[in-house]
Amino acid sequence: MTALSSAPLSVTLADVKDAAKALSGHIMDTPCVPSRTLSQLTGAEVWVKFENLQFTAAFKERGALNKLRKLTAEERQRGVVAMSAGNHAQGVAYHAGRLGIPATIVMPEGTPFTKVERTEEHGARVVLKGTVLAEAAAEAERLSREEGLVFVHPYDDPDVIAGQGTIGLEMLDAVPHLDTLVVPVGGGGLISGIAVAAKALNPAIRIIGVEVEAYPAMAQALKGEPIQVGGDTIAEGIAVKNVGALTLDICRALVDQVVLVPDVAVEEAVALFLNIEKTVAEGAGAAGLAALLTHPQLFQGSKVGLVLCGGNIDSRLLAQVIMRQLVRESRLIAVRIAIPDRPGALSRITGLVGEAGGNIIEASHQRLFTTTTVKATDIDLTIECRSKRHAQRVVETLRTTGGLTVQVLAGGVE
Repeated sequence: MTALSSAPLSVTLADVKDAAKALSGHIMDTPCVPSRTLSQLTGAEVWVKFENLQFTAAFKERGALNKLRKLTAEERQRGVVAMSAGNHAQGVAYHAGRLGIPATIVMPEGTPFTKVERTEEHGARVVLKGTVLAEAAAEAERLSREEGLVFVHPYDDPDVIAGQGTIGLEMLDAVPHLDTLVVPVGGGGLISGIAVAAKALNPAIRIIGVEVEAYPAMAQALKGEPIQVGGDTIAEGIAVKNVGALTLDICRALVDQVVLVPDVAVEEAVALFLNIEKTVAEGAGAAGLAALLTHPQLFQGSKVGLVLCGGNIDSRLLAQVIMRQLVRESRLIAVRIAIPDRPGALSRITGLVGEAGGNIIEASHQRLFTTTTVKATDIDLTIECRSKRHAQRVVETLRTTGGLTVQVLAGGVE
């Protein structure tokens, strides 16, 4: 844990409790429930806080509403502006609409379509600007100055931080014996609020932050290193370059550790939430589970609360994640087989696959771009299998029973 600061923090437990009282009845006290299967898989006692069940499918409603409720009548009339990769946008737009406050949201140009559309559906004006959140923030600040709009920061604001901290209150109220909370980290608003609440209630509790490897801004800032981030990630909700000044101070004082996870682990976590918990998690929402998969030694034997902070993932991207996970599990394999180019050859191969219990999803011939003889052809097959062991049996059937040369192109079998 980083050294404690002697200066008072910008947010206190009293602030979080005040936010909880004000937000009651306007946001959902989402369930925090145990996962037997994830516990068996990770070696920890895992509890999941389902913030994807909020109306906008993310935790950001909490901080947004807590900020909006404190605006003066004059500020409400002028309207608000915010920058966001999606979830803060929806939280501000939804609750601003409920309160009759005009809202403008600036989003990076690569924001998933689903987040843009839902933000507009809540009545906000959406401006797409820049490739990263920092560029969107600059545009939001310009609009704030030129149009007199109140800027609602997604994380570096005491009222926003206090609103997010209500998650920590709810988790420890539901499961008092939790000894570790694992929280995704972007700009730091979520983990700061939760840390303020949780550490005040239980000073011994561990607060572990999670960032993706491409965007380790908070980890670098805590070490005093220059911020070096960038690249594509499935966890765009925590792909943040500039952490907050307030959140950095709180994290220095209260966060025990920030760990990094690769994108492939986040993809696996998204798939696990879908397959095991039957719930949809966006990349940022699955980062906590990805940490348990990537750093199991940190959590084995612990009573861990995971914050599934959002479920706003583009359906096309989710479909790709599902299919890629099937390949990693060898439930889908791709093979290339050289066969004589004569009648009945393909029928014989499909029969062998069927006898082995495989299901051919796709088949294609390759006669031109091949190293085989002119009297032969390559056939590429995508085959559905039950497991890695079953996939290996399908391949062995083709090789031994069929006497065929089989090259495995994808699927994790030899």
